[in-house]
Amino acid sequence: MSMITTRLYVVRHATAEDLSADGGDHSRRLTRKGRKRFARLVRRLVRGGMEIDVIATSPLVRTMETAEILAAELPRRPRIEVVEPLAPGSDWHKLVEWTIRQDAASVAWVGHAPCVGRLIARSIGDGSAGVRMQKGAVAAIALDDGPGQPGELEWLVTPDFIGRR
Repeated sequence: MSMITTRLYVVRHATAEDLSADGGDHSRRLTRKGRKRFARLVRRLVRGGMEIDVIATSPLVRTMETAEILAAELPRRPRIEVVEPLAPGSDWHKLVEWTIRQDAASVAWVGHAPCVGRLIARSIGDGSAGVRMQKGAVAAIALDDGPGQPGELEWLVTPDFIGRR
């Protein structure tokens, strides 16, 4: 029997460098401060009970690095998969299809602004809602009826939640 995804986490990549070594947007890496702040936030969320079975990430370097930090801080070290529909200009329908195929209770999507805000809006059934996500922010959506059906935004936290250092 297939498992229905009942929890979706939407993550905006952590703070990245303004310019990569090669000058390209796709290869921009996370800053040391961005890495540290995001790891602290994830550790706090894990203490609060956050669990993730599988992580989808955009193919851009900064999102892949964010996904790696997320996985490393979770107790069960979830699998990470590069999912093209999370690239800038995200495709919600393809992400829902991918999520359904995962046979996982909890899934995280790691992407870019403003797309992550639109993905949250679509996932809660209001495609016109304006949801802004700070770099390194994480939102939790309860999907009682599974992916593709309107869910409920349970919380959205930013790295400021745990303070600046």
